[in-house]
Amino acid sequence: MSKKVYENYDKPAYRNNFKDFISWRIERSKKRKDYSQSIPQIEKKMVSYLDKNKSETTITWIGHSTFLIQVNGFNIMTDPVYANQMAFTKRLSKPGIELTELPQIDMICISHGHYDHLDFNTLRYFSKDTMFLVPIGLKHKFTNRGFQNVFEMSWWETKNLIGLNITFVPAQHWTKRTLFDTNRSHWGGFVFETKDECIYYAGDSGYFSGFKEIGKRFQVNTALLPIGAYEPEWFMKHDHMSPEEAVTAFLDLNANQFIPMHYGTFKLADDTPQEAIDRLQKAWKENQIPEDQLKIALLGETIFPLINSNKKEEALF
Repeated sequence: MSKKVYENYDKPAYRNNFKDFISWRIERSKKRKDYSQSIPQIEKKMVSYLDKNKSETTITWIGHSTFLIQVNGFNIMTDPVYANQMAFTKRLSKPGIELTELPQIDMICISHGHYDHLDFNTLRYFSKDTMFLVPIGLKHKFTNRGFQNVFEMSWWETKNLIGLNITFVPAQHWTKRTLFDTNRSHWGGFVFETKDECIYYAGDSGYFSGFKEIGKRFQVNTALLPIGAYEPEWFMKHDHMSPEEAVTAFLDLNANQFIPMHYGTFKLADDTPQEAIDRLQKAWKENQIPEDQLKIALLGETIFPLINSNKKEEALF
């Protein structure tokens, strides 16, 4: 294992200590919130279309930070996690598309090593020949399990693979899987570019100046940004964005479309799914951003980026 310890884009990075953690848990024990309202599943999943699609760009939200992205005729997944439980909490909603309903996956992109983004039990479903893009420092965890087609990436590094320019970009976060590997691999997001499309998947991130830099370097069309696991904000703000900060990040990116993620699947913090959505919509209106630029997906819903929004989805079922 590498001895290098990775850092954040905006330094120095702040890390909560054990005293902070205990204060949060005491605060949580006094809260009474309703987590029973889950994100609804879309009634008509486009499974058959997704299996055959080789021409249109689509983005399908499966849950949490797991997306199926179809671009240039290829199928890409981000942070596939189908676990029924995370630590001591059960999954709040079922995946929008089951593993058995997925088309053949060409590439899997992993943003970082936290368990809600990297679940090796889920990855066992995929062929050992599947192509993986992972942050620098994480490759050995894959090769030790028999995955050989693994590419490590550093921040701002671009690879041309399966007809795409794919760039690994910074995020404000951290990572840890054991007692001994804190920040021994990096974390970040991915930008997928073709001549007609630019999709940005942010991974897991607090708000930071890097969003402005990403916006300068890329003409982002669709931004997949996290809005959950932000409460209490005094504890979470260094690693997770509030919905209001996610809207600011969207504006920093100068993107065309916002699809929220990282909420409503696991109880990672004290916010509820409905609180996250309510605050997102309120901030959206306060910033006077056109309504059609925000797409709040249902689980299993397939979204066509706004560049393709003139297509008749009804004809595809």
